[in-house]
Amino acid sequence: MKLVDLPCPEPGPGQLRIKVSACGVCHTDLHIAEGDIALPRLPTVPGHEIVGVVDALGEGVTRFPLGARVGVPWLHRSCGTCRHCAAGEENLCGSIELTGLHVDGGFAEWTLAEEDFAYAIPERFSDTEAAPLLCAGVVGYRALRRSGARPGHRLGLYGFGASAHIVLQIARAWDCEVFVFTRSEHHRRLARSLGAVWAKGTDEDPGALMDESIIFAPAGPLVPLALAGLEHGGTLVLGGIHMSDIPALPYDLLWHERTVASVANSTRQDVIDLLQVAAEIPIRSAVEPFRLEESNDVLSKLKAGKVNGAAVLRP
Repeated sequence: MKLVDLPCPEPGPGQLRIKVSACGVCHTDLHIAEGDIALPRLPTVPGHEIVGVVDALGEGVTRFPLGARVGVPWLHRSCGTCRHCAAGEENLCGSIELTGLHVDGGFAEWTLAEEDFAYAIPERFSDTEAAPLLCAGVVGYRALRRSGARPGHRLGLYGFGASAHIVLQIARAWDCEVFVFTRSEHHRRLARSLGAVWAKGTDEDPGALMDESIIFAPAGPLVPLALAGLEHGGTLVLGGIHMSDIPALPYDLLWHERTVASVANSTRQDVIDLLQVAAEIPIRSAVEPFRLEESNDVLSKLKAGKVNGAAVLRP
């Protein structure tokens, strides 16, 4: 990425201009920067965990006044008319537009958002605490719900970054036992401090089979490992937008009605629900703040697993 000066954007009809105060750094931003995800436009400004203040209104905007603090997530806009949107599955819309991919995102001082796809931030969270909730939290929450985790169940989390440290706290509030599989000792310490009953590497035996597991690390070889550690009838959810190739696996790993599911994007209702749950628990976001000018260094730290919790950029 290159740091450049761009014109301050002007909001169109139905849009807000937001003066960015914090933007979380997501693994998806890393995949975009490294070319793992095909880019529909270049150049583009990444960043889709945005918190800021409304400082200009487009024609017809009524939901937010000037000065309102809002959050902007990955979902920039959906068509609203296709069969997926009509069924409340706007995350699967064929004409979906995504923040920081199809439109410029929050690695900037200002950004634009559609008023219907922006959200009031609960007062109990600071800007930096709220930023990771808007993708890491939302997508993690969707993955947790798709897993079917229930009180008393054992939940396995593979990879322990921004999403997993939020999911762990929700799962503990649901009275699940959480097992964390991660290479990093500082990630293991954070997991245990947040209530994990076990936190070690993928090559170590937790002494129990999981009822549900979620893979957040973008590593396909973890899929057969996680399936081998599932109870009969268990569900494995793949929580990332990108993953390296999944190796061939014996049918026996899927037999006994084990299920593999993916998570694609999120809906507006996911964001609303997650922000409410996060405020009620309340979620404690482990955050490392950085200056906007450090964006490339932050992506390198993220790739190396050297961010403890979530990285957040401050313009």
